[in-house]
Amino acid sequence: MRIVFAGTPDFAATALQALLAHNHQIVGVYSQPDRPSGRGRKLSPSPVKQVALQANLPVFQPEGLKSDEAQAELAALQPDLMIVAAYGLILPRAVLDIPRLGCLNIHASLLPRWRGAAPIQRAIAAGDAETGITIMQMAEGLDTGDMLVKIATPIWPDDTGGRLHDRLSDLGGDAILQALAGLEAGALSPEPQDDGLACYAHKLTKVDGHIDWSRSATDIDRQIRAFHPWPGTYADLGEDRLRIHQASVLADTSGKLPGTVIARARQGIDIACGEGSLRIEQLQLPGSRAQSVSDLINGGKPLLMPGQELR
Repeated sequence: MRIVFAGTPDFAATALQALLAHNHQIVGVYSQPDRPSGRGRKLSPSPVKQVALQANLPVFQPEGLKSDEAQAELAALQPDLMIVAAYGLILPRAVLDIPRLGCLNIHASLLPRWRGAAPIQRAIAAGDAETGITIMQMAEGLDTGDMLVKIATPIWPDDTGGRLHDRLSDLGGDAILQALAGLEAGALSPEPQDDGLACYAHKLTKVDGHIDWSRSATDIDRQIRAFHPWPGTYADLGEDRLRIHQASVLADTSGKLPGTVIARARQGIDIACGEGSLRIEQLQLPGSRAQSVSDLINGGKPLLMPGQELR
């Protein structure tokens, strides 16, 4: 099959590498235009573009796919199939109809749960016991197409958004290879989604990282893990913004107002929550790097003393 691949971040680059390792015929790669990054704000190619260039594949980076010119460029590749993974652009109906076998999407959830932009992080934050990869035949709706392949993985109690992302990236490569083998053998059985079971994984913003201490310690722990490394979680102590990198749940309830510092010791700083309490084990002070509470105390930092309140 003549395959066109469309994707942008690391998650998609892993799938492209899997396809190349199994000698699938990639006739073109689509990725988002180069974006400024780093302190110098220099234009940087996406991870997918970097993999494509290393493999000497033609790369296309249109700002959109709605124009006749962009669609004609895609059609000229004469694709049998288009594989999409975290591309970042909406594919109009005219584009979905160009490949002879349509477009397959590598989605990082067990659909129909967590349609949308941030399924990995939302699954952890919601306390889901498992998630996975779904290979879906793309339709015009948002992640609404028929499901072709599913591979599940547990969400472990210490999983962060970054750790689960990496595991699902590898599963995404496995799942698309399985789907292609089934497609070539005529062995795939499309399964319609139950829209009544769907929920929406809203795109992440920095505001998602603000900790509401009136919530339970369990919920806050999930939030911290889900949004690590991005957008991160934070709380304010007066004029100082503290970024929380690692914590653990304590079952005891202090009776203090949520957000109050209960205790401060080398093993962590205990904060009262709406239910239970949370032990902060690693944090980042303004203008500093992430550090353990033990290092914070060794440095003589007077922040987060018993009785102080986080907001």
